[in-house]
Amino acid sequence: MDQSVLILFAIFIPIVLGVYLLARPDYKSRVSLVANASVGFAITTVLSLVILIEGDLRLDVFTIGKNMNIYFHVDDMSRVFGTIVTIVMPLVGIYAFEYMSHYKKEEKRFFGFFLMVYGVLLALTYAGNVVTFYLFYELMSLSSVPLVFHFRSREAIMAGLKYLFYSLCGAYFVLFGIYFLNQYTITLDFVAGGTLNMARVAGSEGLLLVVAMSMIIGFGVKAGMIPLHAWLPNAHPIAPAPASAALSSLIVKMGVFGVMRVVYYLFGAEFLRGTWVQYTWLTLTLITVFFGSMMAYREKQFKKRLAYSTVSQVSYILFGMALMQSQALIGSVLHILFHAVIKSALFLSAGAIIYKTGVERVDEMRGIGKKMPKIMWSFTLCSLALIGIPPASGFISKWYLATGSLATEIPVIAWLGPVVLLVSALLTAGYLLPIAIDGFFPGPDFDYKHLEKKDPTKQMIVPIMILAALAVLFGVLPNPVISYVTELVASVL
Repeated sequence: MDQSVLILFAIFIPIVLGVYLLARPDYKSRVSLVANASVGFAITTVLSLVILIEGDLRLDVFTIGKNMNIYFHVDDMSRVFGTIVTIVMPLVGIYAFEYMSHYKKEEKRFFGFFLMVYGVLLALTYAGNVVTFYLFYELMSLSSVPLVFHFRSREAIMAGLKYLFYSLCGAYFVLFGIYFLNQYTITLDFVAGGTLNMARVAGSEGLLLVVAMSMIIGFGVKAGMIPLHAWLPNAHPIAPAPASAALSSLIVKMGVFGVMRVVYYLFGAEFLRGTWVQYTWLTLTLITVFFGSMMAYREKQFKKRLAYSTVSQVSYILFGMALMQSQALIGSVLHILFHAVIKSALFLSAGAIIYKTGVERVDEMRGIGKKMPKIMWSFTLCSLALIGIPPASGFISKWYLATGSLATEIPVIAWLGPVVLLVSALLTAGYLLPIAIDGFFPGPDFDYKHLEKKDPTKQMIVPIMILAALAVLFGVLPNPVISYVTELVASVL
C-alpha cells in the first residue's frame, strides 16, 4: 500500500468516528463511549506519528477546475504543526475523560466534535496548497464552534456566535486574496520562498501588497491579532477546559500557520520586506503583545486571564515572522511549539482547579497550592516557562525573538521590539506568579486545620504533568529542536 494513503486515514478516521458519536443514540454505558473515543484518539495519534516519521509524503485527492488540486503534502513546516497537534490533542482527550464525566448527555457531543477537530487540524497541517488549506480552515471554524456553544448558556451562545462571525469575516479576507493570487502566482501550492510570477506581478505590486495585508489580517483574526481579537477572550473562557486548551494552543496556531504559509510560501519574504505591509504588520503585533499582557494583568477571572495571555503570546510569534529575519523566525517557530505545550497545561490546570473547587477568580485562590499541590506545581513550572525564565523553554524562543529584533535594520523596531517583549514578560510575571505565590504561601491566617486535599484523579493530573515536563525539557535540551528549525528557516528565507 502507498504510504501516502495514511494521510487520508489520519484525517478522516477521527472525523468519521466523531460524526458516528454524534449520530448514534445515547450510550447505555459510559464505558462504551470512552472506549470508542479512546480508539479514535489512539488510531489517529499512531497514524500521525507514522506520517511525521516517514517524511516527505504527498497525496492528490481531486481537482477543482483548472490547476486547482485538493492535495496533501507533508513538508518540514507541516511536521512542526503536526507535532504539536499530535502531542496536545491526545493528552487533552485523556484529561477530558474525567473532566467531562459529570456532564453526562453533553459528554457524547463533546467527544464527537473534539474528534472531528482532531482530524481537521491534521488536514490543515498537511494541506499542500492554499485551496486545500482554506477548505479545512473553514471546516475547523464550523467543527470547533460547538465546543464554545457546549454549555448552551446565553453567554456560551453569544461567545460562540461572536467566534463564528469573526472567523467567517477573517476567512472572507483570505478568500479575497486567493482570487487574486490565482492570477499572479505560478502555482497555489506551498513552495518555500514563494510562488509569485514576477512577470505578471510587474505593474501590480501595489495591488498585491493590499492582497497580502488582507490575507495576513484574515488569518490574524484566528490568531487573535488586533484589531480583530475580541472573540478570543470571550470564547476561550466559556468553553469546557479541554476545549479551551485546544482553542488556545492549537486552533489559534492555525491562524499563525495560515500567515506563515501566505508570507513565506506564497508571496515570499523578499517581496514583502521593507514595504508598508511589513511595517503595519509589525506595529499591530507589538500593540497586541502589550495590550494582551496588560489586559491579562488586570483580569481577575482565571480562564479569561489566560485567554488574554494567549492574545499576547501568539503575537510574539507573529512579531518574529513579521521581522523576516532568520533569528527572529527561528524564535517564532520555537515559540509555536513551546507555547502550545505551556498554554495547554495552564488551561488544563485552570480547569482542574475550577472542576474540584468551583473557584474561578484569581483573588479567591489563596492556599490552592496546599489543596492541589501537584496541579499547582505544574502550573508554576509552566508559568516560569511562559515568562521566559531559564532554563525553561520560553526563554529559548524569546531569546531568539529579541536577538532577531536587535539584528534587524528596521528603524525604531530594532530597539522597540525587545523593549515591548521585556515589558510583556514582566507583565506575564505579574499576572501568573502571584497565583502561585498566594497558592503556596497563603499567610498565617489560612485555616490549615481544615485543609482538604483536592488534587483530581491521575487521569487529569498525568496529562498536565507530561505537558509541564515537556515545557521544561524543551528548554533544558533544546538543541535537536533548534537544529531542525534552523534548517527549516534557512529554506524559506
